[in-house]
Amino acid sequence: MECSEKRISGNYTEEDLDKLLIEQPDKEIYQKVLENWDQIAKPLDGMGRFETLIAQIGAILGTEEIDISKKAVIIMCADNGIVEEGVSQSGQEVTAAVAKQMAKGASSVGKMAAVIGADTVPIDIGINTKEQIAGVSDRKIRCGTRNFRAEPAMTGGEAIGAIFTGIEIVEDCKQKGYHILATGEMGIGNTTTSSAMAASLLGCKADEVTGRGAGLCDEKLRHKRQIITEAIEKYKLYEAKPLKILETVGGLDIAGLAGVCIGGGIFHVPVVLDGLISMTAALLAERLVPGTVQYLIPSHKGKEPAVERLMRELRLEPVIDAGMALGEGTGAVMMFPLLDMALRVYRGRTLFSDIQVKPYERY
Repeated sequence: MECSEKRISGNYTEEDLDKLLIEQPDKEIYQKVLENWDQIAKPLDGMGRFETLIAQIGAILGTEEIDISKKAVIIMCADNGIVEEGVSQSGQEVTAAVAKQMAKGASSVGKMAAVIGADTVPIDIGINTKEQIAGVSDRKIRCGTRNFRAEPAMTGGEAIGAIFTGIEIVEDCKQKGYHILATGEMGIGNTTTSSAMAASLLGCKADEVTGRGAGLCDEKLRHKRQIITEAIEKYKLYEAKPLKILETVGGLDIAGLAGVCIGGGIFHVPVVLDGLISMTAALLAERLVPGTVQYLIPSHKGKEPAVERLMRELRLEPVIDAGMALGEGTGAVMMFPLLDMALRVYRGRTLFSDIQVKPYERY
């Protein structure tokens, strides 16, 4: 499939990226929300981690009167040149085909989001097609990355352009009144790019973080791991800076999602993470702009081996452990109704005084 390259919108530089700063969420609001939880007629900490998650959301939004009713999942769609090396069961044409279904709300994430009234926002940040897909926002940086086995996946300008695209999308969502966002992606071969980035960022062996993706056989899995190992050695990625790792073996979807994570911090919007690709983007974002992680909410523990290491590095603990590996943002969207239910308890506050029972005390 041929595709002409497009000029990157904006003229962002690495200096622009270095200037980004993120404030801490409001600590006073965080504490106030926790105090409110203790006044609700239930055992102390009875809602477990949902009490601290709701407090985190309140601190991000800057209010103890929390509203997350308007939700969206941002789905970054992009192709990866490394697919040429046979690291996936599917070809790049699948990315565009699934993006078309996303535009109709007919893919898995669209069906799940519809149940809870969340919007899906598919973004073409790098699909390898000339076609402008109806219902998919055209923010294409280039038509898929290059094959990193032969050459770096993208230029520095392309990587930075994709990051700032994600930041701009969060700004736009904030202006449209969205209270909370989730991260999603679609791109054949992106478990290879994510595993390569995770191994490089974490300083571990490819074999330790590289899984089967959409279902590789043993021989293909060994091939996938060998390609990543060769790339790390060829480009000396253990010594490379995070941005250089992205340029070399990353994907435009990862770059865009890193921008969404950073944008959440800049514009005070909580961002719910999905699985491997989102986790990799989150670690990249935190390395590029420290403090980003304070605005991120984990959802599920995917079954790709890198996820547990990424979570540990980010000091995030997933809530859902169901062995999911669907992608698209499905795990993050599944987190939305859990937060809604916890928030219903918090906002509906039946107090101890309402039922004439003495409150529990902390010791």
